[in-house]
Amino acid sequence: MPKMKTKRGAAKRFRRTATGFKHRCTNRGHNFTGRSMKRKRQLRGLESVSPADVPELKRLLPTKAR
Repeated sequence: MPKMKTKRGAAKRFRRTATGFKHRCTNRGHNFTGRSMKRKRQLRGLESVSPADVPELKRLLPTKAR
């Protein structure tokens, strides 16, 4: 049986943790001048993935990703 391959696009966007998956916060691309410092500060770091999306991510990332 061949090895299972990781979907590389998903591997670049999601990280597997001990309790689930995390992803980068949305709305972080550009246009920061109109946002408050509080909003920009809250967008730092990673957010956990919705429980409804976890089964699909387990299929896309069969092994440890990053």
